Amino acid sequence: MPTPTKPLPRRPKARPLRQSVTIPAPLAAQVRRVAKERHLTTSRALVILAERGVRAELDNQERLRAAYQQTMDEPDPARRSEAGKDLVRTIFGAEAIAEDAVL
Repeated sequence: MPTPTKPLPRRPKARPLRQSVTIPAPLAAQVRRVAKERHLTTSRALVILAERGVRAELDNQERLRAAYQQTMDEPDPARRSEAGKDLVRTIFGAEAIAEDAVL
């Protein structure tokens, strides 16, 4: 006699969420421009731009983790110092470390 199978639990579908946001007028104008250029609604343009922003933020976090790990894993002190400078540049930007102009 076959045993009855238990139905798999359903994963809830990701439903769209209606969200009201207030954005500055200059930003709203840019969003409308993007929407018009890409033949999208303003709402869809906002979604696309938000997704790209979230993705960029996650990429930045991953680059930071990689730079930190490279700094911590480097056994050679000179190379570790250079990796540390790369980490500082990743956090604060390319101009974060002033080069010594005297030398």
